[in-house]
Amino acid sequence: MALGFSFPLCITLGFFLGRWIGGWFGHPATGQWVGLVWGISAAFWELYKVNRRLTRRDEAELKRAQEGKDPHA
Repeated sequence: MALGFSFPLCITLGFFLGRWIGGWFGHPATGQWVGLVWGISAAFWELYKVNRRLTRRDEAELKRAQEGKDPHA
């Protein structure tokens, strides 16, 4: 999923799901804050995974380029 789409989606879903679940327990405001923190955490976790994947890809491309096997050359 595109990072520009998943980041706001995680935060928005966390906020509204937290508010909804908090409403079940009679504390929608507390639920929305917990959900917001959860959504922000999920968004940054996705950012971390994308960054890690791209770093691995860049390292592999650099290694191929240093060995003279660059497919882009």
